[in-house]
Amino acid sequence: MIDLHTRRARRIALWICLLAALPTFIFGMRTYGSYRVLRSAYEVGAPATGGIRGWMTLDYVADTYHAPKPVLLQRLGLSPDTAGDTSLMTLAARAGVLPPDYVIRVQRALADFAKSADKSAMPQSPGWLAGLADKTLSAILVYGYPVLGITLLLGAIGLPLPDGIAAAVAGSLAAQGRMDWLTAASIIVIASLIGDAVGYGIGRLLGADAFTQRGRWFGYSPRRRAQAQALFGQWGLLTVFITRTFVSYLSSIASLLAGVAHYRLMRFLAVAFAGRVVWAAAYLGLGAAVGSDLDAASGFLTNLSLLLLLLTLLTGSGLVAAGRAPVLHLPHTA
Repeated sequence: MIDLHTRRARRIALWICLLAALPTFIFGMRTYGSYRVLRSAYEVGAPATGGIRGWMTLDYVADTYHAPKPVLLQRLGLSPDTAGDTSLMTLAARAGVLPPDYVIRVQRALADFAKSADKSAMPQSPGWLAGLADKTLSAILVYGYPVLGITLLLGAIGLPLPDGIAAAVAGSLAAQGRMDWLTAASIIVIASLIGDAVGYGIGRLLGADAFTQRGRWFGYSPRRRAQAQALFGQWGLLTVFITRTFVSYLSSIASLLAGVAHYRLMRFLAVAFAGRVVWAAAYLGLGAAVGSDLDAASGFLTNLSLLLLLLTLLTGSGLVAAGRAPVLHLPHTA
């Protein structure tokens, strides 16, 4: 017989599932649209134009991508007196097409202009992500696999390092023949797994007592300790796997809690290994697909990350609502 707590949890899960359905669909469409824009940028030979967005105005595009506005208007088939503050989204509506389709038109116009002009007019990626990617790329190019390994190791432990970008850069370099696929993948998986083990070890070494005494400073109470133990008892495998893949930014926290909760080490490492293999394959493949200009791919990467997070939420709440997943009974300890 289903108790009151379980029925209430399933009702809440059902509402979460219904509320998450629409955003999941929206971000699914946005992810597909940003992927089309990114792929088109490489097809026309101007990767930096993958950073063009529907909110950008004609003046912004002309200034950022070094194309004279009159030339841009002519190549887009627009009237010479079209206002420069008109957004691409507005122009798409006027043309009766979707924003990603109009952005692709703009990409082709810029690529055609760049071919007829000197190389200094070629669109350049101006964003902050490009600078971060360039530094990571430069370090990996100079020092090679050791930098890749150290970045992934420290990132898995919890230091704020661009481990995802490093893995994507490795995929780009492997696609260019500058790195070996198998070696890069092995380093990414092994370094990340070692980082996971270190995080687990820290949690196990410090123990629940240390977190109980000082954990209140950052919200870790005895009640949450009991909740963490219950969480890994009922959801252990799924928790470890999801925090290595879909929501990898939570992996260091999950490793620490796994150690505190005394979750079985070999089982933890086995599931963490499986998750890291999936994560490494995804980022290496993504790096090979988007090339070295990660700033141009930032829109796609952001939409994809949010889509995966929403899919995880949708799936988890759907399973709970359907009674296919256990409901966590939180203890009433003080």
